[in-house]
Amino acid sequence: MPTIVADRQTVAPIDWQQNDLYRFFSVVFGPPTHECFSLLSQLAMPRAIENLWRSLECEGEFPGFEWFTSYELYESAYIALFDVGVPEPPVPLFESAHDKSRPAQEIALENTYFYEVLGLKSNPSRAVPDYLVTQLEFLAALRYTSENTSEDATAVALARAETEFLERHLLNWLPLARTKLDRTGAPGFLVLMTMLAQFLDNRHAVRTS
Repeated sequence: MPTIVADRQTVAPIDWQQNDLYRFFSVVFGPPTHECFSLLSQLAMPRAIENLWRSLECEGEFPGFEWFTSYELYESAYIALFDVGVPEPPVPLFESAHDKSRPAQEIALENTYFYEVLGLKSNPSRAVPDYLVTQLEFLAALRYTSENTSEDATAVALARAETEFLERHLLNWLPLARTKLDRTGAPGFLVLMTMLAQFLDNRHAVRTS
């Protein structure tokens, strides 16, 4: 998460190069918190988001970034988009809600196998294994471990695991979620998900180059 004070009057620019975008996106797409709302409500945030859009080389002109004027509006919009709906929310943040080629249990189990690479386990009382935030937190841990190990063989193996996880999971379903989100016309979240999708593409390109 960006290392800046969550204050609406903050004007200091965010140095995206010093922040783990896996963690940043896990925060902004996680359950609503006052900390996240304050972060994205900063006066400097539209410019910071534009800078990130350009640095990621997202397609097209930057559409602008509008955030919610109150925590209550942010919370209710998040719930209406991602949490509540019949038979499901407009944009579920779970892989199995978008990938219908395999049973949900199989998808969850394969996610779990990847997590075990780092000895990690998802807490079923908090989230299921194919939840977007869980997947992003795993990739953040994988990247950190890969970049800080002193063993070349371990770094190579972890980099391969990141590539395979992106290919088999996030790159497989997030574009579908983004398309659904585009249809809702929701402010804020569409720009963030567009940048997340581009970031994941970029990471995959780096790992496979």
